[in-house]
Amino acid sequence: MAKYKDTIDLYDDEGKLLKSNVTIDKISPLTNKGALELIDLTKRTVAVNLGGIEEALKTGKMGGKSNQILGRSMSCSCVKDCDALAAKIKSMVQVTEGDNTKITKVAGGKMLLVEVPSARINAAATYDATSTSVAAATTYALIEQYKVGMFDGSYVKGAVWGTYPQTMDMQGGNVVSILSIPQNNEGLGYALRNIPANHAVMMTHRNAIQGAALSATFEQAGEFEMGAAIGPFERAQLLLYGYQGLNANNIVYDLVKKNGKTGTIGTVVQSLVERAIEDKVIKAGKKGKSGYIFYDTKDPMLWNAYASAGTLAATMVNCGAGRFAQAVSATLLYFNDLLEHETGLPGSDFGRTMGVAVGFSFFSHSIYGGGGPGGFNGNHVVTRHAAGVGMPCIVAACALDAGTQMFGPEATSKVYQDTFGQIDAFKKPMQTIAKGV
Repeated sequence: MAKYKDTIDLYDDEGKLLKSNVTIDKISPLTNKGALELIDLTKRTVAVNLGGIEEALKTGKMGGKSNQILGRSMSCSCVKDCDALAAKIKSMVQVTEGDNTKITKVAGGKMLLVEVPSARINAAATYDATSTSVAAATTYALIEQYKVGMFDGSYVKGAVWGTYPQTMDMQGGNVVSILSIPQNNEGLGYALRNIPANHAVMMTHRNAIQGAALSATFEQAGEFEMGAAIGPFERAQLLLYGYQGLNANNIVYDLVKKNGKTGTIGTVVQSLVERAIEDKVIKAGKKGKSGYIFYDTKDPMLWNAYASAGTLAATMVNCGAGRFAQAVSATLLYFNDLLEHETGLPGSDFGRTMGVAVGFSFFSHSIYGGGGPGGFNGNHVVTRHAAGVGMPCIVAACALDAGTQMFGPEATSKVYQDTFGQIDAFKKPMQTIAKGV
C-alpha cells in the first residue's frame, strides 16, 4: 500500500510523458532505484586526469595556482599508456574479482572514470574512500609503470594528490570528485548539497530542465539526509521534488512554453495561478473592501510545490530571454513577491526562497560580485535556507547563460561534462528517476 495518496505523472525535458499515475513515495531518494543509482555513483565515482598528471610531471607545475617545482621534470606518456595504467589501478582498487569496480576511458585516454567497488564505501565512515583509494592506486601505478625511484616518488604523488596533506583537500590534484571533502560541509547532511551549480550544468550538457532535475535530486536527497523530511515534512519534500525537480504533470514545461516567447515574470505568475485554480489547488476566498481577492488552499504543501515549480519556470523565462544567469536572484525574489501579492498565499518554501534571494543578490552582485551564480551550492550560507528549491533554479539559469558570468560552467566545470556527463544517470536524471519507479 502506498504511503501517500498523491499521484503525479512524470514528464521529460521535451514535455513527453515518461510515467503516469506515480504515487509520490515512488520518487523518494530512499526507495527510487534511479535516485539511489545516481547517489551511489556520486559517492563511488571519481575522474583521474591522466593528461593533467602527464603535464604536471613534465613541467613541475602542481598543486594549483602558481605552484611549480623549478628544475624538475619527468617524461611519462600517461595518456599513451592509459590502458596499462587503468589495468594497474583496477587491480589495486577492486576488492574481489568481478565486483562492481569499473574504469572507463574518456577522451582517448586523457581521463579515466573510476567507479570504486561498493565494498570500499560500505567499509568506510565517509565517501573519502573513493578519492583516497583511487589517488593512492594511481600514484603506485605510475611509480610501477615508469619504474620511478624512491627519491622521485613524492614528486609523482604531488602530481596526483596536489597539495594534500599540506591543504585539507587535494588542491590542484588530478583526481576529481563531484563531492567536496566532508570538512567543507557546513552542517549535518550537507554533502550532496555541496555541489556547485556549474557542475550540474556541465553534467547535463547545459540542458536547463535536466540540470534542474539533477540539482533537485542532490538537494532533496540532502534534505532527507539532514532530517528535514521526517514525519509530515516528508510529503512536503516529495511534492517539491516531484513538481519542481521532475516536472510533475508537465507543469514547468507548460508554463515555460506558454510564456517563453513574449512572457515575463508577471505573466508566469498569472499562468501559475490559473493552473492552480484549474487543478483545484487554490480557490477564490474572501474579498476585501478594495475588491482584492484572498485565495484559500486546503493543501499548503501542494500549493508550495506549485509555487516552487512556478519559480523554476519564471527563472527559465526570464534568464532564458536575456541569456543571463545573474537575473536568477531577482527572479527568485520578485516572482514570489508578486505571487504573494496576487494570492495572499505564501510563496515558494513559505517565504524562505525570497529570503535566499535577498542574500543571494548581495553576494552575487555587490561586494562579492565576481563570484557569479554558477559558483554557488546548496551548502552556501546564502542558498542553504530554501528547502532544496533554490539551487535547481540557479542551475537552470546558468545553463541558459550565454557568457555573462566571470566564471562560467566551461571555465570551472568542463571536466564534469567530459567525465560524469557521459553517464546517463547524470546526463538524463529525469529518465533515470522515471525508470526507477
